[in-house]
Amino acid sequence: MVTGMLMPEQLPPAFILLTGAFLIGLVRGYWRSALVLITPLATLWAVWQVPDGVVLTAPLLGYQIELLEGSALRRLFATIFAFMAFGGGLYAFRQSRWYELAAAYAYAAGAIGVCFAGDLITFFIFWELMAIFSIVVIWCGGNANARAAGIRYAVMHLLGGVILQVGIVGVVLHTGSIDIQPMLANNIYTWLILIGILINVAAPPVSAWLTDAYPEATSAGAVFLSAFTTKTAVLALILLFPGEPILIGVGLYMVFYGIIYALLENDARRILAYSIVNQVGFMVCAIGIGTELALNGAAAHAFAHIIYKALLFMSAGVVLYRTGKSKCTDLGGLFRTMPLTCICGIVGAMSISSFPLTSGFTTKTIISEATVVEGLAAVYFLLAAASAGVFLHAGIKFPWFVFFQKDSGLRPADAPWNMAAAMVIFSVLCIALGIYPEWLYRLLPYPMEYDAYSPGKVIFYLQLLLFSGLAFFLLLPLMKRTRTITLDLDWLWRVLLFRLLRDTLAAGSALMQNFHQGLHQGFERSRNWAGKYWGEGGVFSRSWSIGTTALWIAVLLSTYTIIYYL
Repeated sequence: MVTGMLMPEQLPPAFILLTGAFLIGLVRGYWRSALVLITPLATLWAVWQVPDGVVLTAPLLGYQIELLEGSALRRLFATIFAFMAFGGGLYAFRQSRWYELAAAYAYAAGAIGVCFAGDLITFFIFWELMAIFSIVVIWCGGNANARAAGIRYAVMHLLGGVILQVGIVGVVLHTGSIDIQPMLANNIYTWLILIGILINVAAPPVSAWLTDAYPEATSAGAVFLSAFTTKTAVLALILLFPGEPILIGVGLYMVFYGIIYALLENDARRILAYSIVNQVGFMVCAIGIGTELALNGAAAHAFAHIIYKALLFMSAGVVLYRTGKSKCTDLGGLFRTMPLTCICGIVGAMSISSFPLTSGFTTKTIISEATVVEGLAAVYFLLAAASAGVFLHAGIKFPWFVFFQKDSGLRPADAPWNMAAAMVIFSVLCIALGIYPEWLYRLLPYPMEYDAYSPGKVIFYLQLLLFSGLAFFLLLPLMKRTRTITLDLDWLWRVLLFRLLRDTLAAGSALMQNFHQGLHQGFERSRNWAGKYWGEGGVFSRSWSIGTTALWIAVLLSTYTIIYYL
């Protein structure tokens, strides 16, 4: 156990961000603004002070927990989480309330804590910290829809946390170890851990919590939410289940599920939320492949995805902030007065579509290369088809219906300076990672020699994307947005199950009411019948003459004698 004064490399970066989250509520004015911007940068500095190996331990519950364990993979995710906290803080600090900023930073601190957790106990503590403060971020949406979505989100993550906890306890009791190490889902406890993580990764059929809750947050809250929960789960899968075969199928299902629902969706932020499920599916599929190249692809794509997805949510958030609208049917023509937001949104759209010279191209193609190396032809072609679908729903549909198509008549001002600065920084990063990907490749967990810009790859993806774009505009009349409601699998338990329970309880209540009513009526009939014979003036209650009584006694004795001898 480390004692005495902590050296810089022994300082848990998550604690810095947690301290900043606590202080945000105590300071005001320029001090708060400075704190919001400086704290993530200090956290980022601390991330890069953490060396490889276990650095900080402490006793807890009879175990020696590892609060701080460094590795290339852990630093990579912690780096982008800390930078995301800075970008989100810059985007939000002039518009968001202090408690939303504090909750968002505590949420980010939980994600960074998971990155450096060296044991399952520490991992679970920070995992639940994320869940708690992400719920607060959703509730900061401040309306009835946000409160209801936050409750549903809380129920789902409480369930996932319980499943994960039972799995962890079972693994610890059976192995005697709390270390985070690769495992296979070959018994009930490892299956429970895998299921608990897949809930956070938004794998169907339990993915609707994401698309239900994220669009109900504020403009800034959705930016924070887009970055941490699902990508922390991706890191957990890399650490605990690399090469788990079932993840290939789960990832492919997520990829196409996200595309189909995003194409059907009318709300701009729900389109982007479904797109998160789609993009995380690529990462989950790569983790299922499990080779060093595939795991590098999953980590690199998670890094790039956090940046371009945050940029897309920033762009959509500015539109919502300026117009109060997020449905595609209410928007259009905004490029006239929001050129910067439009350009930044297009950069994000090109990046998520894996357009050459953007970050998505230099990271997603690593996953495709891994499928080729392993001879997984079917997986390769399915992912290629999915890339065309991504270009349809996020690369074209989102910017087209929000900023172009018909003129909605709206003439809002462009983004405030802090929101604009955040979008410009993230746009530059999307392009920089596309043009100079080598510096990101050097941060990946495994060394590799990979050329993203081989002529074959570039030509293939350009053909794929350009023909997808042509198909979009040829089918534009069919793509016209209408005011519709998209039913997801959560309808089964949010609506159908609720109605079944309601109707069952109503039928049971009616049955019990009829039973009580029948019982009461039977009791009344019995009482009336008894009153007829034993009540006042009844046959057996009135006074009889001695002769009548003697006659009855003789009859009864005769009857008894006959029965006895028979």
